[in-house]
Amino acid sequence: PRAALRAIFEVNLFGYHDLTTQLIPMMRAQGRGRIVNCSSVLGLVGARWRGAYVATKFAMEGLTDVLRLEMRGTGIDVILIEPGPITSNIRANAIPHFERWINWQASPRRAEYQSLLKRLYESRGPDRFELPASAVTAALIRALDAPRPKARYYVTTPTHLMGIARRILPTRTLDWLIAKG
Repeated sequence: PRAALRAIFEVNLFGYHDLTTQLIPMMRAQGRGRIVNCSSVLGLVGARWRGAYVATKFAMEGLTDVLRLEMRGTGIDVILIEPGPITSNIRANAIPHFERWINWQASPRRAEYQSLLKRLYESRGPDRFELPASAVTAALIRALDAPRPKARYYVTTPTHLMGIARRILPTRTLDWLIAKG
C-alpha cells in the first residue's frame, strides 16, 4: 500500500534529507563539513519481498550522489556508508510492519509468503557474512577521520561483491545470481 511506502520513506530517506538541509547552511558558513549517509547492500541490488526498503535505499544512493556533486568545491564532503548483513533486530522490527501492511493471505503468492514468514519469525542465527554493528562504526570513523574521504565505504563482503557485480554483470545475470541467494 502507498501509505506503507510513504511511512518507510519518511524514516529511511526524508528524515535524512530534512536534517541535511538544516545542517548545510551551518557547514557552508564554517567552510567545511561532512555529511555521512547510511545505505545498504540493498541500495546496490534489489531483493525479493523488500521492495519498499530497497526503494528507499536506492533513493538514498541517488540523493547522496547528487548532493556530493552539488557540494563539490564547498568544503563539504558527502559520504555513503554501505553495510550489508549487520547484527541487528531488523527482522524482528520488520514483523509489526509486515503484519500491518501486507495482506499475505489474499495474495496469489500466499505459499511464498508462508515460507517468508517462517524465516521472519524464526531466529536463524547470524548470516554467514554478518558482522557486528561495530563494523559500521569503524567505517564511520574512517569516513570522519580521513583527510580525503572516499565517496563510498563498503562494510561487508556481500556489499563489496554486489558493488562489483552490478558494474560488470548483465542485469539478467545479476538477477539470476541474487535469486540463487
